[in-house]
Amino acid sequence: QVAAASGHTVVLVDQSEEILKKSTKGIEESLKRVTKKKFADKPEAGTQFIEKTLKNLTTSTDAASVVHSTDLVIEAIVENMEVKNELFKTLDKFAPEHTIFASNTSSLPVTKMANATTRQDRFGGLHFFNPVPMMKLVEVIRTPMTSQKTFESLMDFSKAVGKSPVSCKDTPGFIVNRLLVPYMMEAVRLFERGDASKEDIDVAMKLGAGYPMGPFELLDYVGLDTSKYIIDGWHSLEPNNPLFAPSPLLNKLVEEKKLGKKTGEGFYKYK
Repeated sequence: QVAAASGHTVVLVDQSEEILKKSTKGIEESLKRVTKKKFADKPEAGTQFIEKTLKNLTTSTDAASVVHSTDLVIEAIVENMEVKNELFKTLDKFAPEHTIFASNTSSLPVTKMANATTRQDRFGGLHFFNPVPMMKLVEVIRTPMTSQKTFESLMDFSKAVGKSPVSCKDTPGFIVNRLLVPYMMEAVRLFERGDASKEDIDVAMKLGAGYPMGPFELLDYVGLDTSKYIIDGWHSLEPNNPLFAPSPLLNKLVEEKKLGKKTGEGFYKYK
């Protein structure tokens, strides 16, 4: 959406036509919300903006067949290294030499993905934040092999889609999650020890630190399974790092399928 809205030609690829129809509809709805604010006093200009953006967007279920005419591939599939590497290996065969590959991963090593291809120097991370149309930040990740030219192209692209890029080496969690996930885990440990209630911890961080959500609200919003997946991955990389220690309570809730907002219950209940 943000790439198409900023004048780029985009091909959205997914596994079925059904998913793609749903995605396109979602983008249309999202654009309508954006234009309501952006073109509040010019509804005609708003309609034109939506039409123009949607013209920039086509869909396909076959990534290999469309990659031959692209300058940049952004992967945002399941957070599974093997599945990602399979995709990158395939696309590497069909993409032109100049095409840059980027992953939107939030927690997996970008270097390992780059190593699945023959274009390690034209590979980096572009980590966008949810909801992407609203959030201004993009973390641009450079691996030890990312060329300066590739890095500059990824920074330029981030600015061209209206974002504020920050740069980070390929290290667990990059900047935001490396600070955010241990903070959320520390909140869970504080609660596990019985030092404070989860409600009080949430109020304290909202009113004392100015955070829009408390750590337990944020965990429920992100998904407890996602948070557990990240911390388990880091724990296996650095088993002696106390910040990456697993939480019995988090593990128990995930086992009970209480994953947060998406299942109706996590640390809190949702109607």
